[in-house]
Amino acid sequence: MKKNEIQKETIQILKDVIEKADLKKGTLFVLGLSTSEVLGSHIGKESSQEIGEIVVKTILDILGEKGIHLAVQGCEHVNRALVVERQVADQFGLEIVSVLPTLHAGGSAQLAAFQFMDDPVEVEFIQAHAGLDIGDTAIGMHVKHVQVPIRPLLREIGHAHVTALASRPKLIGGARAHYPQDSIRKS
Repeated sequence: MKKNEIQKETIQILKDVIEKADLKKGTLFVLGLSTSEVLGSHIGKESSQEIGEIVVKTILDILGEKGIHLAVQGCEHVNRALVVERQVADQFGLEIVSVLPTLHAGGSAQLAAFQFMDDPVEVEFIQAHAGLDIGDTAIGMHVKHVQVPIRPLLREIGHAHVTALASRPKLIGGARAHYPQDSIRKS
């Protein structure tokens, strides 16, 4: 798998998801990444720091330009804790937890986040506005209700299956209620 192909596919997918999710400045975006799956192996079996760095740096650069905050989900060995900037943890009232990721406990994406973020910390839970799941890492627990699946224009990065989620406000009030149009809800 060539580095420039992974970067190109990541850029295409991320820009498409940002547009379809109608993400605004100041929102939270969660990334789940299995570099093993990108390489065509089973999740957790062939972690690649290099691929983690390519994907995370690419996503951080694009989100940073738009003022969108990134949260990088870890694997189950760190209970799917997330790396965010300390300022994001403070701004959103997120509880900081004590763990430092490794290649096989947290994963290459979390290591890359610690490398490229200014003041990274781990938090246990977030409620992101949208997210990208590269390699079936199960990001749904970190996207706020109501979740809406997004179909990215590309369905794979390398060999990894890619899915995405956005969120929309809950519809409340019952049969007599009326709802404003939003960009996520289809009708």
